[in-house]
Amino acid sequence: MEVTSIPVSITGQKSQDALGPRRQSLAGPLSTVAFIGDLLSIIAGLCFAFWLRFQSGWIRFGVELPSPPALTDYLGLFAVGTTFLSGLLVYTGVYHHRHLLRFRRTALLIVRSSMTWLALYLGVSLALKFDPPISRIYAASSAVACALTLIGWRAVFHGLLQNEAIASRVRTRVLFVGWNDESSRLSESIAGDPSHPYEVVGFVPSLRDHLDHQPPEGVSRLGDYAGLGQLLQAGIADMVVVADLDPSTDEMVALANVCERHFVQFKVIPSYFQILVSGLELETISGVPVLGVSRLPLDRSSRRLMKRMVDIIGSVVGLLISVPIITYCGWRIRREDPGPIFFGQERIGRDGRPFTMWKLRSMHLGSEATDHLNQSTLRNDSRVLPIGRAMRRWNLDEIPQFWNVLKGEMSLVGPRPERTFHSLRLSENIPHYNARYATKPGITGWAQIHGLRGDTDLAKRVNYDIYYLENWSLLMDFQILVLTFFRRENAY
Repeated sequence: MEVTSIPVSITGQKSQDALGPRRQSLAGPLSTVAFIGDLLSIIAGLCFAFWLRFQSGWIRFGVELPSPPALTDYLGLFAVGTTFLSGLLVYTGVYHHRHLLRFRRTALLIVRSSMTWLALYLGVSLALKFDPPISRIYAASSAVACALTLIGWRAVFHGLLQNEAIASRVRTRVLFVGWNDESSRLSESIAGDPSHPYEVVGFVPSLRDHLDHQPPEGVSRLGDYAGLGQLLQAGIADMVVVADLDPSTDEMVALANVCERHFVQFKVIPSYFQILVSGLELETISGVPVLGVSRLPLDRSSRRLMKRMVDIIGSVVGLLISVPIITYCGWRIRREDPGPIFFGQERIGRDGRPFTMWKLRSMHLGSEATDHLNQSTLRNDSRVLPIGRAMRRWNLDEIPQFWNVLKGEMSLVGPRPERTFHSLRLSENIPHYNARYATKPGITGWAQIHGLRGDTDLAKRVNYDIYYLENWSLLMDFQILVLTFFRRENAY
């Protein structure tokens, strides 16, 4: 593939236009605007909650007060509440530039902070003995009101940031040195997400004019390695990402020094580590710095316990409400193809342990004999029963897996379990495949709601599963469960 090259001479007007002018980032000023807007939104939420609890007359439960407090009586609580919640927002990184363009991520952090704030708010108010004492109903109303006012304000703010003239001055401009598979995956992710906080401006080959792979269309070559210093001096990039590890240690240090002189961030794609790359962290052993994989969210026993409690409640409710569905589907299955209505199949669970996963039978008896021929059920597969197509379309064939969840073999949400013989083959061909087994498999998952089921890209599906493992939260699980009912792409 022919790669477009842009002149590297910095003295000519043509080259400067091609590279783009040096520009001042708006990330700092916009983060300040966001912080001020958040403060005002918190105050508005606290005031609205006060009116709702004490003056609207809409809330008629809780402790009856002889006379409602005046707004001035709660000013101390307002000050504490505003300080705590704004501090939590700062602590969770809401004002980092990478979140400015990502409304959904910001909204998630706001909800998390508001729930944490509620617990802290009640605890501190009880410890400090405010006079008048804080109303618990008011505190809960405040948490909800503040979350809503913050998200509402941020929705308006995010709409303003969608202006490309502003968004382009918020994004971090990335220049690659060299090119490999990880570079392609990163550039495709950036190009496919208009809210992404990064922008790829181009690449230069490595010191030895070497590229592991050719960049895709739209990623321009900005010259040679020798002209990198001039490019950075011209302000073409905010970050240099080295995607080639051929240079020696001295050459890497020299490249880092060039970036430091021009106030440009220096990053390395760690191709040495064919592992969960985003989970790397630096720690010390006997004073020696080492780089390793950090703990995943679900490695913590407290979080696994929370997820398990949700699984137990959800599986019990699911089994109870699905009785009429199982009855009807079972009747249709027996009518179309006499035989058992349930189908058990060995799958791989957490830490590679096999278990029997149950489904409503959606195919003719004996169809499993040809399972080894294909990784997934093909579209218009002749083995699928008429009722089976409807069940698979609406995920009804997965209902018996609530029993697997109740037994602790599966979770409501997680990577989908694979058959044993396919799992052994895929783990040899797809990087990071076995990382999916760090948690229990799920009835539904992050990959499934994004259409990655059936005969789709398995490597991409694994990447989505790993993203789920690295970013897990209960709120994310609830989001996936809800979207499962609305997103049925490639369900056949």
